[in-house]
Amino acid sequence: MVEPAAAIESPPVALVTGPTAGIGRAFATKLARQGHDLVLVSRDESRLQTVARELEVQFGVTATVIAADLTIAADLTRVEEFVSRHRVDVLVNNAGFGIRGGFLANDVDAEQQLLEVMVVAVMRLTRAALPGMVERRRGYVFTVSSVAGWIAGGTYSAAKAWATVFTEGLQADLAGTGVRAVAVCPGYTRTEFHARAGINVGSISDSLWLDPDDVVSQAVRDARAGRVVSVAGWQYKALSVLLGVLPRPVIRLVGQSGQIAARFGRDR
Repeated sequence: MVEPAAAIESPPVALVTGPTAGIGRAFATKLARQGHDLVLVSRDESRLQTVARELEVQFGVTATVIAADLTIAADLTRVEEFVSRHRVDVLVNNAGFGIRGGFLANDVDAEQQLLEVMVVAVMRLTRAALPGMVERRRGYVFTVSSVAGWIAGGTYSAAKAWATVFTEGLQADLAGTGVRAVAVCPGYTRTEFHARAGINVGSISDSLWLDPDDVVSQAVRDARAGRVVSVAGWQYKALSVLLGVLPRPVIRLVGQSGQIAARFGRDR
C-alpha cells in the first residue's frame, strides 16, 4: 500500500473486512491498484466472489475470499486463525453496520452484535495480524471509525469512540516498530450504509457528503504522513476542531437531540 509492491520480495497482502461496497470496496480497489494481493472477508459470499473476480481481472492480483459472519464466534475464530497463519501487510477493519433507533428501543442482541463486529472483531483481528507485521518491521492497520464517535449517540457512537481511542493507544504501543495504525473517521459518505440501516438521509445537504474514494485516499495520505486519526473533508476537519473544544455537557446535548445520533457519520 504505502510501499510499492516491487520494493519487497513478493506482492504485499491486504486483508479487508466488509469489502463488497462503500469504503471497504474503495480500500480493496486502491490496494489492488497498488499491487496488493487481497484477502476479502464478508458474510455475503455471492457479492464477495463477484468483487474478488472483478479486482483480479482489473488489476491482475490474487483475491482470496473468506465468507464469514463476524458476529458468529466460530467464523471470527476462523478468520483470526487465517490471519495468524498467513502474511498480512495491511489490515483494514471496515466491517460494520448501524442500528436505527435508541438503545431502549433496540433489541439487546442486535446491540451486542454491533459490538462484536466493530469492537471484538477489530481487537482480535488486529492482535492476530500484528506479530507478523512487527517481525517484518512494516505494516498498516486501518480501522474505520467515524465522526459519530465524537458525540454521545448510543452504542454505535460508543463503538466508534472505542475504535479511535484503541487506535491511538495501539500506535503508542507500536512506536519504533515500523508498523502504523490509523483510525479513519468519515462523516456522511455515499455508500449503502444508510439504506441498509433504514436511516433517512434525504434532508442532508450535498455539501456534507463524501465520496468513499476520497475517504480512502485521505487515509492513505495520512498513513504516509504518520497521522493516527484521518479525517476527510474540510467540513469534518472543522467539526473535529469544534468538538475538541466544546464542553462534554454540550456534546451530550447534541447527542440527546437525536438529530446526529440517528444519522450523523454512519458511513460505510
